[in-house]
Amino acid sequence: MPEQHLPGGVRPRIPGRAARKSAAVGLTLAALTAGATTTAGPAVARPQTAPAAAAPGCSAAHTIEQKLSTGTTWRMCWRYDSKAGLVLENISYRPKGETKPIKVLNSARLAQIHVPYDDGKHEYYDLTGQNFAQELMELAPAECPGGTIKSVKVPDADPSHPNVKGLCTTTRSRGHAYRMHDLVQPDKTYQQQGKDLLVYTVNQVGWYEYITEWRFQDDGTVAMNVGATGSLSWEDYNAQDGRGWPIGKGAKDYATSHSHNVFWRLDFGLDGSSKTKVEQYDSTVSAPAGRQEGPTAKTTRTKVAKELAGDHKAYRWWRVVSATGKNKDGHARSYELVPGPTIRYPGRGFTKHDMYVTEYNTCELFASHNPKCANGHPKSVDKWVGGQALTHPVVWMNVGFHHIARDEDQQPMPVHWQGFSIAPRDVTAMNPLTPKELAWQNGHWEWRS
Repeated sequence: MPEQHLPGGVRPRIPGRAARKSAAVGLTLAALTAGATTTAGPAVARPQTAPAAAAPGCSAAHTIEQKLSTGTTWRMCWRYDSKAGLVLENISYRPKGETKPIKVLNSARLAQIHVPYDDGKHEYYDLTGQNFAQELMELAPAECPGGTIKSVKVPDADPSHPNVKGLCTTTRSRGHAYRMHDLVQPDKTYQQQGKDLLVYTVNQVGWYEYITEWRFQDDGTVAMNVGATGSLSWEDYNAQDGRGWPIGKGAKDYATSHSHNVFWRLDFGLDGSSKTKVEQYDSTVSAPAGRQEGPTAKTTRTKVAKELAGDHKAYRWWRVVSATGKNKDGHARSYELVPGPTIRYPGRGFTKHDMYVTEYNTCELFASHNPKCANGHPKSVDKWVGGQALTHPVVWMNVGFHHIARDEDQQPMPVHWQGFSIAPRDVTAMNPLTPKELAWQNGHWEWRS
């Protein structure tokens, strides 16, 4: 049976969705009576429970602040957009040893989830066309262990139930942050288990549930991921071989293959200034020459002075550089863009590139079908790259996944993740988690007795 279409290309609503939401209303109202947040079950690594002081530009209720057990503090504002869902703003990072917070981002947000089906019959734009934000899901305490679940007022939601207990902030361990066996002192090993601040929401679109996850690590890295879970569409088992995959007994029912192209929009504000610089680095490797023992590699820097449509390739990377701030070694602070696994979708102009850098424009908020600009303004990010000089660059990241279903996708469907991270490059003079005993080993050092 083909997938049913509602007016405007909206996916059919899931039966029972409204009932599940209504069943949670009593719990939501109880939470609101007690305040803006509720706490989940106990855990060893528990975020602070005292209300955070207001971050710049937002109230205390819309501030997220967490000092991790390793000494790093992350602070930010949050709000909930009628199409993008969770938006994080004024994000700052204060590692131990720094006298004040270091601003990293003015804002970070999802910018589109594009879902084209392989048979060409359906194509969805989940943020701007499928009520992504309105379908914020209630979270149970077990989903936010040791953390706090905040109540969110959802724009354009059911007016009788506008508040959803749907924003989790908690901490997670991520394994080794570092490990070093001291060669000079054989009985000494330095190791540290890393800690993250995790902020996430879950939004339902049709049969899918999207987990939008932001991880703020104690080493200054920010990881941004979207995890798709929920269920395969039970109305899309009419694909032919080559457009789908047989699911269930025999080779009768073919689940239609499709893509998920997820976009993020990052507005950097390093050290409090939006006048950041973007640089591209490319390395070339040459075969050994003469008496050289091995091949050589040479890295060149290209300053990105104008808007860019860029693609990942071997030995290529980008960084966003502060125009005003330097670390204690005198090096300009920057953040490197670190891509995750991706499949570039060639079917649409805006999905043909892995990343874009555009000059800031207040109305350019979504990578495609952007509804915020005046008539006549191009609707997608690829059309905004027009050679304009960059004075306030905005970075758009595109991460694609081609979903060819498998038997293990039932039931429920395991989460498949796609995303990327930004990693500090020269933000601090040393590893921000460096133990005191090694703090003197900065730059070229020799053992001292």
